[in-house]
Amino acid sequence: MKMTLLLVTMIFSCTLTFAQDGNEILKKIDEKMMPASYESYRKLINEEPNGRKKEFIVYTVKKGQDKMAMLFISPASEKGRTTLRLGDNMWLYIPNVGKPIRITSLQSITGGIFNNADIMQMDYSAEYDVTGLEKTENEYILVLKAKTKSVAYDSLKMRATREEMLTQIECFSASGMLIKTLEFKQIKDFGNTLERPSVIETHSPLYKGYRSMMIFSGVKSREFKDEVFTMNYMPKIDGLRK
Repeated sequence: MKMTLLLVTMIFSCTLTFAQDGNEILKKIDEKMMPASYESYRKLINEEPNGRKKEFIVYTVKKGQDKMAMLFISPASEKGRTTLRLGDNMWLYIPNVGKPIRITSLQSITGGIFNNADIMQMDYSAEYDVTGLEKTENEYILVLKAKTKSVAYDSLKMRATREEMLTQIECFSASGMLIKTLEFKQIKDFGNTLERPSVIETHSPLYKGYRSMMIFSGVKSREFKDEVFTMNYMPKIDGLRK
């Protein structure tokens, strides 16, 4: 009886230590990717099998783990549109249309392989728990499970260097089907000790021949008031640009 109790205690202790270790690594990966609160400029590019491309330039602001707003700067057909994300809730504001409309994480406001959750990505540690961890000589391989069913992907397989720099994420459905792969490339120094991949490229077995890219041209740590992340403020996001 005592041996059984000891064995159960040891297994529970090892599992707890493993979970803490994996989730700590995930938090460090998040920290390497972005400041806690920031502004950034990105170019989103969608490529089709026939060579046709569509490009968007967006300005993004984020505060903490659950607040993000985004402004479309170009093309002209999208200029002035804004999006807002508060936790799992997302809205789209279109000038001259009226009040913001609800959108979902699996939709895509840009029409490419990136969905809204990819474009308005929160900290991974806010949405996922680490359920598997492998340490090799050169990298960490983490298996992540969504904390709630409202998250875009049921599970992720994440690869990062031993310096906690993200290199790849495979995104899976609840049935285990691979939905897409995200590749993190071209490490760039953005200043103020922030050095991270400047390009995220995605492809999907569901959309053969298609590719989408997200290119960061600037990332800067900046603090914002909570009112910036409200539906009433969505028409005013452009006023934050300096």
